[in-house]
Amino acid sequence: MAGGLATAAIAAPVAAQTVPFHGAHQAGITTPMQDQLYFASFDLVATKREDVVALLKSWTDASARLTAGQPVQAGDSGEADGLPPSGLTLTFGFGPELFVQNGQDRYGLAAKRPAALVDLPRYPGDQLVPGISGGALCVQACANDAQVAFHAVRQLARLGYGAVQLKWVQSGFATARQSPGTPRNLMGFKDGTMNPAGAAMDKAVWVTQPGWMQGGSYMVARRIRIALEHWDRMQVAFQEKTFGREKASGAPLGGRHEFDTPDFNATDANGDYVIPETAHARLAAAANNDGAQILRRSYSYNDGANFTAERWPPWHQGIEYDAGLFFQAYQQDPRTGFMPIFDKLSKMDALNQFTTHVSSAVFACPPGVRPGGYIGRELFEAA
Repeated sequence: MAGGLATAAIAAPVAAQTVPFHGAHQAGITTPMQDQLYFASFDLVATKREDVVALLKSWTDASARLTAGQPVQAGDSGEADGLPPSGLTLTFGFGPELFVQNGQDRYGLAAKRPAALVDLPRYPGDQLVPGISGGALCVQACANDAQVAFHAVRQLARLGYGAVQLKWVQSGFATARQSPGTPRNLMGFKDGTMNPAGAAMDKAVWVTQPGWMQGGSYMVARRIRIALEHWDRMQVAFQEKTFGREKASGAPLGGRHEFDTPDFNATDANGDYVIPETAHARLAAAANNDGAQILRRSYSYNDGANFTAERWPPWHQGIEYDAGLFFQAYQQDPRTGFMPIFDKLSKMDALNQFTTHVSSAVFACPPGVRPGGYIGRELFEAA
């Protein structure tokens, strides 16, 4: 009983935590990761620009209430009644389809599409599933309670009826709060060790160039299915060489602690690199990518299992997990952040034998909302 009371005493302040919705930057980007994610991409069905603005104003008002732990005033579905805010953050992004769709400038915004909002190329090994990539708008809801996160997106989708419709969604979970240190992914390794921190993070994440995106950031989202059955048959030593890090500590191979600087020149008695040339940690390191850095804010996902009935080979028959990583990266510019890093990873990373990218999207996340403003005001009211 004493242990249970102590746990409740610790958990209560976390559940009651409120992250301010208003600010210079959107919350949910450099905010410490919460336990749960519910991500939604939307198509726009509104035909007029003023209808899009009305939608964003409605979403702004609702988001300020939801992140404060309050219900949306009219027609709230009620499943979060009595639940604390649980650190809820709502982060919004604008996709390429907001600016031009099927060659049409629907809302007079084509000239304001930033160059950094690129169309990502198709990378080697991509097996993108139709219908679960891209989008005109996105909402990332993160909270320490899955029901709180889902409720928030559900309310925004309801308020947007007639202006938007859901295109695809993804839920996720992380060990960010339950265990100290860097969260682990479903492969058992720490995920995000090389994230920039402090001033380096600000430099890597926030747009500083004048314009409507100043103070915002660019999100790249990739749903990565992991062949966990295959991975689980590998020896730990092989897994560590694949990542270039120790599984238990997260230390780079040849190091002792997680945040030790990797020695990419170190060799073993046979003259081989201690951190192999195809190791994920080597290929993704800023030191090997002309200083390119991104802020990883990824969540694991588990969408059940699929039955495969291929007659040959026999190990393709049976149940396979539909699980993996919902990779999210924030950066000042994908052209100097995600793209050069992943171009190398997609061609050489030893992890590729276990992973398949099935969804891809890029969004421009505008700066934060000032009191009295609304999401994307700088874009829609720019001269």
